[in-house]
Amino acid sequence: MKQRLLERLLKEKEMRLKGSLYHQTQMKFAYNSNKIEGNRLSEDQVRYIYETNAVTLEMDNMAGEDDIVETVNHFSCFDYMLIHADKELTEDLIKGFHLLLKRNTSDANKEWFQVGDYKSKPNMVGDSKTTAPSKVSGEIQKLLSDYTRQKEIAVEDIVDFHYRFESIHPFQDGNGRVGRVIMFKECLKHDILPFIIDHEHKLFYYRGLKEYDMEKGYLVDTCLSAQDEYEKMVCYFYPDFSGSS
Repeated sequence: MKQRLLERLLKEKEMRLKGSLYHQTQMKFAYNSNKIEGNRLSEDQVRYIYETNAVTLEMDNMAGEDDIVETVNHFSCFDYMLIHADKELTEDLIKGFHLLLKRNTSDANKEWFQVGDYKSKPNMVGDSKTTAPSKVSGEIQKLLSDYTRQKEIAVEDIVDFHYRFESIHPFQDGNGRVGRVIMFKECLKHDILPFIIDHEHKLFYYRGLKEYDMEKGYLVDTCLSAQDEYEKMVCYFYPDFSGSS
């Protein structure tokens, strides 16, 4: 039986295999997902932090402490996600992703920010309103209920969940990063090839989210294009791999 992609990534994680698919995925996912949100570290700097577990004085002066902390946090969150990838998606797991991504940041020092818990203050996505703080838990529970009761999950269902999650915008900040980790997890769980949204396609991704109610295909196509790119990397390391894992 062909080994699942999740099993391969977990094995490489345990081996700490340098230069592996797991290694490359860690760096590219952390770099691109954080870059979409304005992180100022370069891809080479992210690679250096991952490979040496250190920071040098040569880091770009424009990069702040949060840029570094959130990069390291993403590495930890990805590992946590892999370990729990086969488990059902729950509120506690989603909150766990947020806690790992935002811990030790400057936001974590703000009592009202509530790292690892839902927002306490209203927020917006661009010029669009999001779910009121008092209604977030109920909306997330409904979203999870609608999603988990489906007998079969396709990539389109995962993208649809992502759109609804980002529309709710349950956390004060970090919603996009949490949402993209969830998509990667759910792809692995359901033996769907996962994907990493490249920061260079951020505008396509944002447009897809903004126009999803009118045209779902734009966001889906952006994700499928990212899936094609990730498949190239997977097949480089595992020539026997094709399609779903």
